Amino acid sequence: MRRVEPGPGQESVWDYPRPPRAEAVRRRAVVTHAGTVVADTDDLVRVLETSHPPTWYLPRTAFTDGVLRPAQRRTVCEWKGTARYVDVVVPGAAPLTEVGWWYPEDAVYPQLADRVALYPAPFDEITLDGERVEPQPGGFYGGWITSDVVGPFKGAPGTWGW
Repeated sequence: MRRVEPGPGQESVWDYPRPPRAEAVRRRAVVTHAGTVVADTDDLVRVLETSHPPTWYLPRTAFTDGVLRPAQRRTVCEWKGTARYVDVVVPGAAPLTEVGWWYPEDAVYPQLADRVALYPAPFDEITLDGERVEPQPGGFYGGWITSDVVGPFKGAPGTWGW
C-alpha cells in the first residue's frame, strides 16, 4: 500500500481516527434518482475513520416525503451499533433496495440520530458542493470519494486486512 500525500485543501484518510469521529459540517449534498432530486441539504454529519473516505449522513427530513422505505436488512457496526436499512422509492422508477442505513438506537454518536447514510453507486448522481461523488471501492462501505480526500481507500480487493 502506497499512501498518497494530500495537497492543499485535501485530507488523507490515513489521518482519520480509529475509533471513528462524527462531525457536523455545512456542505451541500444533492441526491438524484430516476431524474428526481430525492434529497437536498446543507445539514450534514460526516463520519471519519482511518482508511475510509468520509461517510455522509443526511437528516431524514432532507428526503422527499415517502421516498425512504424501511428495508428488512440489519447490520452491526462495532463502533455505531445496529444499523437499519432503507430503500429509496421514486414513483415510476425501479426502487433502490438497501441503499441507505441509519442508527435508530444510537447512543455512541448522538450526532447521527435521525440521519441516513447512502451508498452512492446506485444513484443517478450524488454531489457534494456541486462535485460528483465517487463510491468507495468494493460495495461494502459507504464512503463518498471527492477531490478533497486522498487514499488509498479500504474496500478494493486486497484491502480487507488493513
